[in-house]
Amino acid sequence: MSHLGKTELIFIQPAAKVNCVYCCDEVLAKGLLPVTRRLSGNDFTFQQDAAPSHQSKHTVAYLKTNVPSFIQPSNWPPNSPDLNLVDYSIWGALQQLVYRWKIRDLEHLKEVLQDCWTMISQDSVDSAIDQFSKRLTLFIRAQGGHIEHRHELGLIRRTRIVIKLCSILKN
Repeated sequence: MSHLGKTELIFIQPAAKVNCVYCCDEVLAKGLLPVTRRLSGNDFTFQQDAAPSHQSKHTVAYLKTNVPSFIQPSNWPPNSPDLNLVDYSIWGALQQLVYRWKIRDLEHLKEVLQDCWTMISQDSVDSAIDQFSKRLTLFIRAQGGHIEHRHELGLIRRTRIVIKLCSILKN
C-alpha cells in the first residue's frame, strides 16, 4: 500500500509452508512486487514486519537484488505492529467489513475478502500512511513500547475510521 494505491490481496496456498523460499518465490516474485511495480514503477521502499520468513538471510538477499530500497530487519523494531500501517489500521477495517458476512467456505471467504478489500478507500489508506510520522514519534517516546493506548493519537483517527466504515456499510 502507498499513496499510489493498494496491491491485490495475496492468498497463501492451502497447506503451504510459508518459509523464506515460499515468501520470495510466491508472495514477492509472483504477487507483491509485480503489482507494486505497476503502481510505482521502480520508485518505492519496501517494508515488511518481523516474521521469520521476512527476516531470513534468503529473503534479505532476495530483496537486495530485486527491490530498489527496503528497510533491513535490523533497522525495524521487532514486534512493532504500532508502526505497520497494515497492522494498526487496515486489517482492523477489513476485519470489521468481513465480520458482517456469514462465511460458507474457504472460497466464499476469499471472495468476501476481495470484495471488502475493494471497499477500503484510498482515503483510508492515505490517512493511515499520514499517521506514520506521529506514530513513530510516540513509539520513540514510549521507548519502543506499544502506543495504541496513548492519548496523543487522539480520537480523531479512530473517529475517521468509524465514520468511513459506517458510510461503507450503509452503501
